[in-house]
Amino acid sequence: MTAPFTPFRGIAAPLPTANINTDAIIPSAFLRSPDADLGRGLFGRWRFDEAGAERPDFVLNRPPFRRAEILFAGENFGCGSSREAAVWALQRFGIRCVAAPSFADIFYENALRNGLLAATIGAGDLSAVAAALLADPEEAWVDVDLARQTLVRGNALRIAFAIPAFRREALMRGDDDIAVTLRHAAAIEAHAAGERARRPWLHRAIARPSGDPA
Repeated sequence: MTAPFTPFRGIAAPLPTANINTDAIIPSAFLRSPDADLGRGLFGRWRFDEAGAERPDFVLNRPPFRRAEILFAGENFGCGSSREAAVWALQRFGIRCVAAPSFADIFYENALRNGLLAATIGAGDLSAVAAALLADPEEAWVDVDLARQTLVRGNALRIAFAIPAFRREALMRGDDDIAVTLRHAAAIEAHAAGERARRPWLHRAIARPSGDPA
């Protein structure tokens, strides 16, 4: 179970680069210890130089974006390896929603299963919001409403996003995949009972003489 996803207002950061892979999101150097600071490791090679100092030109090192809870990213976000730590690093940094025109499949499933909203938006919407955020960083606040499937910046920009209905409902309830399955327990048991009645030979225990191999 995760915390139910509720509407919130947060600072949004633009990172519209396409094909950002999971090694860029959380470099392997930050995965060598079980107690590694994944939040600091987020985009580690882009945020920090070889001496560990912040690169001032990177968007998440600039105010107000360094406090971002929403990331507007380019297409095919999360491609590359299947490392689930890419999602954890975003969350440890404070990111609660990533909006992009498309996501790599494994990253997308990892995100939703861990309570991170992966919102699919149009390429034109990404261009518009990225330009607006860079032009006026002081107006970086965006309202995220999962029930309405909208991202709203002030009175000027309203973006609709796509998400499968069952994933949206699971996020809003805080259900993981096991909880989603258990919600259908009665239907599963009814189906199993029907199968036992229709095909008892599939479910009948086969008695074997003592000493026979199983």
